[in-house]
Parts: sequence; C-alpha cells; structure tokens
Amino acid sequence: MDPFDAGAGSILRQPKPVWATAGASVVAFMGIGLVDPILPSIARGLDATAGQVSLLFTSYFLITAFAMLVTGFVSSRIGGRRTLLVGLALVVVFAGLAGTSGSVGELVGFRAGWGLGNALFVSTALAVIVGAAAGGSAAAILLYESALGLGMACGPLLGALLGDASWRYPFFGTAFLMAIGFLCITVFLKDQAKPARKISVLDPIKALGHGGLASAAASAFFYNYTFFTVLAFTPFVLNMTPYKSGAVFFAWGLLLAVFSVLVAPRLQERFGSLKVLGGSLVLLAVDVLVLGYGDHTTAIVCTILSGAFIGVNNTVYTELALGVSDAPRPVASAGYNFVRWFAAAAAPYFAPKIEEWTDIHVPFAVAAVTALLGAVVVVVRRKALTGEAEELRARHATQDGVSVFAD
Repeated sequence: MDPFDAGAGSILRQPKPVWATAGASVVAFMGIGLVDPILPSIARGLDATAGQVSLLFTSYFLITAFAMLVTGFVSSRIGGRRTLLVGLALVVVFAGLAGTSGSVGELVGFRAGWGLGNALFVSTALAVIVGAAAGGSAAAILLYESALGLGMACGPLLGALLGDASWRYPFFGTAFLMAIGFLCITVFLKDQAKPARKISVLDPIKALGHGGLASAAASAFFYNYTFFTVLAFTPFVLNMTPYKSGAVFFAWGLLLAVFSVLVAPRLQERFGSLKVLGGSLVLLAVDVLVLGYGDHTTAIVCTILSGAFIGVNNTVYTELALGVSDAPRPVASAGYNFVRWFAAAAAPYFAPKIEEWTDIHVPFAVAAVTALLGAVVVVVRRKALTGEAEELRARHATQDGVSVFAD
C-alpha cells in the first residue's frame, strides 16, 4: 500500500480540519527537539551544568506523563476542539515565558507548564485526526507520524537558526508558531460531538489491565529511555555549534519521518509488526552502543542513523497502542503514553548522572540495554500483542457495522 497514492486511502486527501490539526501538531513536536542544538548555549547562558539543563526534558515529560491521565477527562467534557485550543494556549504562554527566564530553575518550571499544554494538545490531536481523517485509521496514523517526523526534523533546525543569535529566540519563535496553530484550529476545526460516555481520570490506568496494551506500554517504556538518551544527551557529547548540531538533528529527523511514513508500513506488510519492531529495537541498540564508543565522526553518523530505527518504532508502537485492546482510542493512548513518557523524563536526568558516576560512554551502554529490554518484552509477550488483537478484530468483524475502534 502506498500511503501517498491519490486514492481514498491516501494521507494527502484529507479535509481541512485534519490538515489544520496536523499542521499544529508539527509545531507541537518541534517543541520537543527545539532545545537540542542550544542545550550547550543554555548551559553557558544560565551558568548551568549539563545535568541541570537536561531537566528541561525531565520536567517537560514528567508533567506530560501525569497530564495524560487528565487529557481524556478534559476532552470528554469540553470536547476535542476546546481541549486543543486550551493546550495550544498554554504552550503559547509558557513557551513565551521560557524565553524570559533568568535562571535555569525558572526555565525548567516554564517547560513543565509547556509540557502540560503539549500533553493536552498532542493526545487530543491524535484522536481528532483519527476521527476526522479520510481513509481510515491507517492513513490517520501515518499522517500523525508524518507530523511527528516533520516536527522532530524542523525543531532542531529552528532551534539552531534562532538560537545562533540567542538561546531565548527559539522559545519566542515557538510561541509565535503555536499562536498561528491556535488560529488555524479556531478557523478550520468545528466543534465536535462529545463522547457519549465521560472518561474518568482512572480509565487510562484501568485500560492498562489489558495484557496487550500493558505489554506495548512496557516495551515502549524501555524504548523511550533509549530514544531520549539520544535526543537529550547526545548534543553534549557532540559538543558542536548550534548550526552544526541543528544540521545533525535535522538529518536525524528527516530519516525519522521517511522511515515512519514510507518504510515502516512496507516492512510491516512483508514481515509483520512484531518482527519489524523487535528487529528495529535490536538494531537501535547496536547503533547506540557504537555511538557511545566510536569517535566523533562515528557518533554523528550513528546519531543520524538512529532516526531510521526510531521512525520505524514510533509507527509500530502507535498502531499497537491504538489497536491491541478494546479500550476507546483516547483512553488506550492516554494509558500507553502515561507509562512511556516516564522513561522520556528519566533518560535526560539519569544519562548525565551516569556519566558523572562512570564515564561518557556508559550512558549509551545503558541505553543499548534498555532497547534490548524493549525487544525482549515484544518477544516474551508476543501472544498478548497479537492473539488478543486478532481476537478483537474477529469480534469486530461480526458486529453489524459498528466499529469498536471508532471511539
């Protein structure tokens, strides 16, 4: 299947509300990698250590993880459109405040508020895109992953271009772009019908009682530790100018986008999702290990190459999380993200600590081990990740045109 084919299932043939949401999602994901090329500059500008600056990721994702428990609660009461707008407004406010920070403590605090807004927006955006996209959930997920990849690629580039003048400018730039996203959502996305059943704060936790969803979340937890070791710790290892670091992570993001949208679906079709995921995790482990113990040029090459494996993993994990259980998509997504974002918060904190306790190579050895642990979970729990999903689809096929995946 070609996701860019002009037919009805193409991700290119989508209504305006979907494009408006996807466009805002690009900017939201830009905010994740925005600080990558300017981390050393922030450390110098605020007289902070690498460990202190890495808390920009930790505070962001820790708040994001807990916020996942309330995103469904909020959106099921005020609707998807209003939730998106609240999330965007919070990002605009806290991204702008981050640019005014006078200390690393203030900056970390403002990033936490930014994380709350991003959680409300990103989790709801996926549900909105899946619900409104033409061509079914497969096309919607690929469109969402395209936005993720493009945002991940452009974030470091924007950070480098604006950060070369001052580390504060990328934060102001993000606030401006998210304000544009706010206007696009306001104009193009109409009020949506609220779910028939309101979602409670505990529903995502209860959803994790499903063996398949819990297994996907556990594997993604280990994978995300590896992912964010690369994203948050590697800039200090490369120790390059904002332009050069931005170029490296731009190339990394391009590979992420290409492999998530174009390569992953073809590999899944030929080999099956779990074989692709397990193999990609093993290759990521090898790549990260070589990154940590190679010379500077090798580290650059392996950083860029990791984008390919990360792109494949992101697509497969998203599909597993949304399709492996009978929980409504927003609930399943919230439970899955609640677990995996804790690893995204942990990696930026522990990687510099591990370097302090040992040396600069060991954080990457740890990241390689966590990627392998993610693969082990996939192998050990493969029946839960496939059998229950197939049984669910079989039950779905016997129902009279009512989709259990359309919540």
